Amino acid sequence: MSEERVQRILLYCGVTGAVLFCLAPFGYMVLTGLSLRPDFLRPEIPLTLTALNFGTVLTDPSLHFLAYLRNSLVVSAVSATVAVLVASLAAYALTRLEAPGKLLILFFILGVSLFPQVSLVSWLYKFMATLGWINTLQALVLPYVAWTLPLAVWILYSYFTQIPRDLDRAALVDGCTRLQVLFRVVLPVAAPGVFSTFLLAFIFAFNEFLFALMLTADYTARTVPVGIALFEGRHGELPWGEIMAAATVATLPVVLLTLVYQRRIVQGLTRGAVKG
Repeated sequence: MSEERVQRILLYCGVTGAVLFCLAPFGYMVLTGLSLRPDFLRPEIPLTLTALNFGTVLTDPSLHFLAYLRNSLVVSAVSATVAVLVASLAAYALTRLEAPGKLLILFFILGVSLFPQVSLVSWLYKFMATLGWINTLQALVLPYVAWTLPLAVWILYSYFTQIPRDLDRAALVDGCTRLQVLFRVVLPVAAPGVFSTFLLAFIFAFNEFLFALMLTADYTARTVPVGIALFEGRHGELPWGEIMAAATVATLPVVLLTLVYQRRIVQGLTRGAVKG
């Protein structure tokens, strides 16, 4: 057997093992959501598939799952949109405007992002209580924008630096303002990177737990991670089938976004914003 063939076999085995390792928890989650008994791995318990758990999660008004899902989608979409918009303005200014200390500003943004959430949550709760925003969607949007903004700035900064400044100069000569250059020239060219940044910010906000737990009180503003964590059965037991069914449904928006736009995401993460 040739060395090239051995390398190819090892590569395939490694990729297959990595994929199975990553997908095994999701497979178990889906099977648990579809099974009649959550302890189906025990030899004496047969695996009986049913859609009862999914039906309960989607139709039982006492669980409020659809309200949690709606809140998560709204908060994540608004937070990601605002974060990308503000980060685009910041990244464009840092890459195009001649200002001293730009590198220090970038490292300051990075340093701010290193503060753990738990060190800010008490002050944030007092601030939101002063504004009267406890148990509202805007109480989550504001910290989520601040939380995802450093990552968005750094990603977009790396993309914008690859865009030739000649495009800016040509647009300025044609009479465009700086904002028009950003929205009509730079952002369309950097579309793959912008969308990749939006998706990452969306996922970060969609999966966040601590702020959503501390700043919400009921289903009117509570998001999916907190809602699923607080699922409780009739006698205080954990309804694992319903929890796994809800988790499966909650992952669908992110999975669908990734599948539909995977080409642009991969293009944005590998080649940057400029086509060579």
